[in-house]
Amino acid sequence: MENIIVNKQLIVQEPTDCSSHSLLYSFNMKILTDHLRRQAETNKTASYFNVDILKYQIKTQPGVSSTPLKLVTYWKCEPGTTDFRLDYTYNGSAMNKPCPLSNVSVLVPVNGDVTNMIAEPNGIWSNENKKTLWKLNELSDTCTRGCIRAKYDLNNGPSSPQTVAVQFACEGSTLSGVDFDLSGMGYRLSLVKKRFSTGKYLAETDLEVRYV
Repeated sequence: MENIIVNKQLIVQEPTDCSSHSLLYSFNMKILTDHLRRQAETNKTASYFNVDILKYQIKTQPGVSSTPLKLVTYWKCEPGTTDFRLDYTYNGSAMNKPCPLSNVSVLVPVNGDVTNMIAEPNGIWSNENKKTLWKLNELSDTCTRGCIRAKYDLNNGPSSPQTVAVQFACEGSTLSGVDFDLSGMGYRLSLVKKRFSTGKYLAETDLEVRYV
């Protein structure tokens, strides 16, 4: 874990044993109660309220084993055409609990003045942004891998291999394995939601990998 940002108005970090693998925070109950009361007065029909308490980022370990979606890109750049291929593989073992990846999108920039594109599956080419967007189906243990292929006709080639950007989200799991426990008389957790989503998730081309 890195870049831990806490809501300093509501919680404060308490000292723990240096050998402990946990962090301890205590609530300012008066401020929390006042905050929830104001929300209840504003929206009287709500059954619960969301309160930002703590946010964090994680830095994945080196290698593809820690990534929930493995990516390999291939480019074949010639004066008149560019062939692109992306192989992707779902990796549930990178998560605390294997859960589906949803809202998966792939964004591929292509230079060289594209005049035509043939793609499988179909993608959306933006002549303004010089990029192709693919939106993929949900990936899980029952749908673990796939392939994107595209052929571009160029007016001013050859193009050059570009960095591919991918986005997705996952409900019900985390990459960090972080859990949350509430201790205190008179309070209990009624709902815990776990979710992670991509920040910068990029695939760069290994020039030694040939397009086939």
